[in-house]
Amino acid sequence: MNQEKVSFRKVISYSGAFIALLIGSGFATGQEVMQYFASFGLKGIFGTITALILLSYVGMSFITTGYRERFEKGNDIYYYICGNKVGAFYDYFSIFFIFLSVTVMISGAGATGSQHYNWPNFAGGLLMGICAILTVILGLNRIVDVIGNIGPVIVIISIVVAVITLFKFGDQLSAGSIEVQEIVARGEIKQASTNWFLAAGSYVGFCMLWLAAFLAQVGKSANSNKEAKLGGFGGALGFSVAVLLLALALISQITELQGSQIPSLILAGEISPLLANIFSVIIFLGIYTTSVPLLWTVVSRFSEEGTSKFRLLTVVVGAVAVIIGLNIQFDTLVNIVYVLNGYLGMILLLFMIYRSITEKRL
Repeated sequence: MNQEKVSFRKVISYSGAFIALLIGSGFATGQEVMQYFASFGLKGIFGTITALILLSYVGMSFITTGYRERFEKGNDIYYYICGNKVGAFYDYFSIFFIFLSVTVMISGAGATGSQHYNWPNFAGGLLMGICAILTVILGLNRIVDVIGNIGPVIVIISIVVAVITLFKFGDQLSAGSIEVQEIVARGEIKQASTNWFLAAGSYVGFCMLWLAAFLAQVGKSANSNKEAKLGGFGGALGFSVAVLLLALALISQITELQGSQIPSLILAGEISPLLANIFSVIIFLGIYTTSVPLLWTVVSRFSEEGTSKFRLLTVVVGAVAVIIGLNIQFDTLVNIVYVLNGYLGMILLLFMIYRSITEKRL
């Protein structure tokens, strides 16, 4: 195999799939960025830079390891990184966490439909659950094609909303950075950790548990190690830039956003009611592009894609996720599920760094 062969179409597709997987209900709604970065004021900028560095490392590592090792199942990457005993723990724990993450997506869809369209809370979540189930049944190759194309579009529109907000309200950043500390102290905004560095580490930690198995499988289709590495880095860079700009936009308008379940939708509405309508659709697409690969990861761990068992399990797991997601408030789910599991992801990061050092390669 030609180690230098690079298809930039595939690089963009891999980067898009990486981005689309991470732009779920947490990012697209702004709730995730609020708790992990904006809630620390301008210090959150250091958090986004830390996240970029770490996400670049883990993204390139996961996808190139998948290319090199050709794992039968994506979750085999945990055994490769951590050994049999610790790897087994991460194998099963990651599946449980990823399932909980699907419930967060469903809850976010329900909250979006309720806030913007005044739908009954169950409507948006139920619609999202049905769409995710039907797409997963189509299989991994189709999933990468679908979400790889949607992901960059969501990032671009999210960046546009953030940039316009900063042009209009950027002079309020310093005041917003001070105000956010008071709002957090009053308990009106949840915070992911006690300081920006731990929050960034926890953020990357839970992202890792989403990315590992999926990127390991995606890497198998790369033409070369270089192509896989470029895809991983491009995804990390594009996503981190979007996080930084959205965090700054949230800080600039923090007094208007406190207590909101879907803060990014309020930002879009302040620019234009029409943009708010468009952005509500973008949020649903963002949730969809994350729900699908997460649900696929859970189901594929216990059944072979394309079989009757796979299709049945997809329906059952998806239905249970819908039931749970529609019965717990969105910001509470984000704060509990993501934060607690993020610290276990940080331990996995230490195992990865140790393995990279001992092997002297990425």
